[in-house]
Amino acid sequence: MNAAACYFVNGMESETSAIARGLRRRDPDLLDRLIEQYQHRLLRYLIYLTSNRELAEDMFQETWIRVLERGHQYDPKYEFSTWLLSIARHLTVDYLRKKKPASLDGLLDEEEGVSLDPPDLRPSALELIAQEEQAEQISAALIGIAAEYREAIVLRFQEGLALDEIAAVTGAPLGTVKSRLYRGLNALLPRLKGAQA
Repeated sequence: MNAAACYFVNGMESETSAIARGLRRRDPDLLDRLIEQYQHRLLRYLIYLTSNRELAEDMFQETWIRVLERGHQYDPKYEFSTWLLSIARHLTVDYLRKKKPASLDGLLDEEEGVSLDPPDLRPSALELIAQEEQAEQISAALIGIAAEYREAIVLRFQEGLALDEIAAVTGAPLGTVKSRLYRGLNALLPRLKGAQA
């Protein structure tokens, strides 16, 4: 391993170790910093996962409560974001199982449209309109595919997780994650092409 790679790994280890120590102590300053750093990413993931902003906000709160309660379980070998998204996913899946023994798609309500557009800098009105149309097309296309495919696509392309991190978050084998991404993209692309026609 070269010097730069060693520095990166050691830097990550020391950061994740500091997070683990702070979580074990229930350090309120650390929790505030983590919420500040990950709030937008976590809420965006939950909105895509549930397709319901109110439920996503509830799951957001529950996730941070669980982080506080079970911080001692965080393993500093892994990125904090992977652990955080895994907690959020498990809480959401558990909630959905109790509420309705269907899939994540069971929460979709055609009458309650949720804007899933990510925030942007909005440089010009024309670019804003084009971006909004594209985001609406992608959101509409994502909602139309199976929940496990949608989740894999959001984690990979929206959240930027590596395949092994997606496997850790979802609890699925790496081969399953690859298959879900492949099938999800195959289901998504025709929907996007159809929206442009």
